[in-house]
Amino acid sequence: MQRRDALRLAAFSAGAIALRGRIGAAPAAGPIIDAHIHLFDPTRSGGVPWPEKSDVALYEPALPVRYAGLSAPFGVVGAIAIEASPLASDNQWLLDIAAGHPLIVGVIGDLIPGSPPFMRELDRLHANPLFLGIRYGNLWDRDLSVDLDKPGFVDGLKALAQAGLVLDSANPDPALIRAILNVSDRVSGLRIVIDHLPHAPIPTDPTARREYESNLHRLAQNPNVFVKLSEIPVLVNGKLVTDPAYYRAPLDAIWDTFGEDHILFGSDWPNSDHVAPYADTLSIVHQYISRKSPSAQEKYFWKNSIAAYKWHKRRPDQPAL
Repeated sequence: MQRRDALRLAAFSAGAIALRGRIGAAPAAGPIIDAHIHLFDPTRSGGVPWPEKSDVALYEPALPVRYAGLSAPFGVVGAIAIEASPLASDNQWLLDIAAGHPLIVGVIGDLIPGSPPFMRELDRLHANPLFLGIRYGNLWDRDLSVDLDKPGFVDGLKALAQAGLVLDSANPDPALIRAILNVSDRVSGLRIVIDHLPHAPIPTDPTARREYESNLHRLAQNPNVFVKLSEIPVLVNGKLVTDPAYYRAPLDAIWDTFGEDHILFGSDWPNSDHVAPYADTLSIVHQYISRKSPSAQEKYFWKNSIAAYKWHKRRPDQPAL
């Protein structure tokens, strides 16, 4: 056994022991790519737009070294950093941070399609192989359903598709799912990643629920649409729910709709710390995914992230198709 293989096996074994001690689930016997983390540094000159100073759970530097210390014991060998700022300059800040840390296999930035600097900035950022796409949805006071009708917006998304880049959504609800379906219909070839779908509010009105579920099924017919099982842990009466049965039905509904080839793992660290520590977040995920076949587990934990984001390995221990 080569030294790097021995080290990798040791990391997985340590993760198994740690997770068994938390909630009782062992990790999958393979590497993990975390497709949804956020990086920011409130100590920077000028501060950051998010999180706010009053957010005691988050308001401290969230940088790759800290993340690596939390995640490496569980076999996490790579991560995709998702934008956490509407400031144009922070796209370059995030790329610069990622460049110095091979743990970060890619970056999803923030640009507004149709805005005057969009095409210029898209070309500039796309020159960096770590730039994988943009995020747009329910954040920074934006509304995808409204913005789709603004001049140049769809053309900007078509340019994103032509560049082979990704549109990540943000904080889904029924209106955003409807808008993403509109994008899917209007922009051929665009890879779309729907984040945090387990956390999306499901309509209680029967008619609205039927429309919501129909829209999800229509999205699932597009081979370029992927879903992150992220923001899974839930608090009830202020306590973390650890019973696997609580999560099974809603996660099964998503899994059955989109299938094992289009679902990927994302932790939402450190935003996830509002609900659960990283170890508990991963434990809840493992409890669910351990019921799937070894092949499906590999797809979920790393293979589908390559299909969705087209990232390239930067370290010897990172997997490749």
